[in-house]
Amino acid sequence: MGQLKFTFSDTITGYVTRFNRTERSFGLKTSDGREYTMFITPMTYARISQNLDEGYIDATGRLGELLEEENLVYAYCIFYPNGDDYRIEVKSMIFPGDQIGNYRHEEPDWWIKQIRAIADSYLKWQFGYPENQIDYRDYRTFLHLAGGKKGDYLQETDTISRLVYGFASAYLLTGEDRFLEGAELGTEYLREHVRFYDNDEGLIYWYHGLQVSGEREQKLLTSEFGDDYDSLPMYEQIYALAGPTQTYRITGDPQIMFDIEKTIDLFEKYYKDDQQGGYFSHIDPITLDPRSPTLDKGNNRAKKNWNSVGDHAPAYLINLWLATGEEKYADFLEYTFDTIEAHFPDYANSPFVQERFFEDWSHDKSWGWQQDNAVVGHNLKIAWNLMRMNSLRPKEKYVAFARKIAELMPAVGSDRQRGGWYDVVSRTIAPGEEYHRFTWHDRKAWWQQEQAILAYMIMRGVLKDDEYLRHAREAASFYNAHFLDRDDGAVYFNVLANGLPYLMGNERFKGSHSMSGYHSTELCYLAAVYTNMLIKKTPMNFYFKPKPGGFKDNILRVAPDILPPGSIRLTAVEIDGKPYQNFDAEKLAVNLPAAQHALRVKVTITPV
Repeated sequence: MGQLKFTFSDTITGYVTRFNRTERSFGLKTSDGREYTMFITPMTYARISQNLDEGYIDATGRLGELLEEENLVYAYCIFYPNGDDYRIEVKSMIFPGDQIGNYRHEEPDWWIKQIRAIADSYLKWQFGYPENQIDYRDYRTFLHLAGGKKGDYLQETDTISRLVYGFASAYLLTGEDRFLEGAELGTEYLREHVRFYDNDEGLIYWYHGLQVSGEREQKLLTSEFGDDYDSLPMYEQIYALAGPTQTYRITGDPQIMFDIEKTIDLFEKYYKDDQQGGYFSHIDPITLDPRSPTLDKGNNRAKKNWNSVGDHAPAYLINLWLATGEEKYADFLEYTFDTIEAHFPDYANSPFVQERFFEDWSHDKSWGWQQDNAVVGHNLKIAWNLMRMNSLRPKEKYVAFARKIAELMPAVGSDRQRGGWYDVVSRTIAPGEEYHRFTWHDRKAWWQQEQAILAYMIMRGVLKDDEYLRHAREAASFYNAHFLDRDDGAVYFNVLANGLPYLMGNERFKGSHSMSGYHSTELCYLAAVYTNMLIKKTPMNFYFKPKPGGFKDNILRVAPDILPPGSIRLTAVEIDGKPYQNFDAEKLAVNLPAAQHALRVKVTITPV
């Protein structure tokens, strides 16, 4: 094909290499080292990245100082054919900070402000709060771009639970009562409306959701989602625990612990493969058999996948261990990570892990939409969670696997021209081709950015490698520059490759089967922890409200995440607004006083 002779627009992201004031041009080097010459026009404008609930921060008059060597910039450009080349003229620029080396997302309260804004948006959209009380009968799975409710009345269990997670996480970081109210009421609603307790077997499983019409509600036992139709998929049972478990960290509510334990019993009895290891992805809703022929309709009979094995840790199990310190949960975590390390790597054939398996762990490359495609974020999610697990039970194989993922992914999963991380791509390159093909599109999903940000943040914090810090900063800067919806609230589902929001179909929604204030708030909570505790070494406050006699032995465990032993200490505690001294600084545990009311506990955790 000959030279492209037409104009087009696109984004180039990189680091400034030079600035020529006379020519009004500057050099920009991409993350992988390619350099471009860019021209500023009289209409070029620029801004500093701003948080949710912040006003526009104009930087147009400061280009001379911001276009300094090594400063990162997102430049949206028009490409004009110019002989055998293109002249690249910049129309707008976004800088991640107001000076070289400054990244606004590393401000101590950046992510705390962001989670507050996101949680407040969902309180307003779902319940009309604060004008109205929080009532989960008003909850809807689908929300339009500005939070308006779609005309159905579906309430999916998982999306409620994920929103509860978001409210609980917002309370942990802010101590503001409306968020805990949202978390507790949501947890109670799940228990009352979509929990099934089997008295004969002593097990709990969770309905897919409710179809609500006025005062009538119809319980939906099996999944309504196409990939899992007429089955009980493991990931739905897993994510039913996400919100209640995060709430349990705050309150120690014994009813929540009962629900968690009985659901884990379900996993162990019906989903676990005691012969060949791991957990099955689906079971029959009547027989609870993972090998039932009825599962053939979804190609899910006797199958295992990333979700059924790997999602336990980030969704609820790490948080359960943080709240209890129980060895049985550490054992469960170790089992899942050893299973992942044993079966998911496939580096002789692909730079991506294998995600789907038959019962005997042979590779399933025929399932549904996935075939032989890779979800970029799942690879990064493995690296992120391996580093968490390594701080609990260190193993060289965990670190080696995480490093392998971190080193391979930028070249095959990230956009090193524009910034950000892709969605789903082919696991292999066909003969005669040079790039992994996009499965559907080259758009970028909000949750995949989260996995990249958290993976590289924690790897930098634990392993002290500055290359990981560069990737973390690039990923977080792209996310904060392009995904925050400063007009209507919360974050966009997808952006185009160039960073502009993609607002078509389900991807224009703020609430759907896939989005419910979970990944965006999980990112805020953990990015705040990793940035302050591991990277910038800044103390943080966390908030709890334990119920009387809730936590075992009246011990409140306040570790914000699984971090390297000795890297943080508990340095101050307040109970009901007064200093309190009965705590273990090294074990990050507060010995609670006897009380007849829920105690307000504020703790300060300081990096060592």
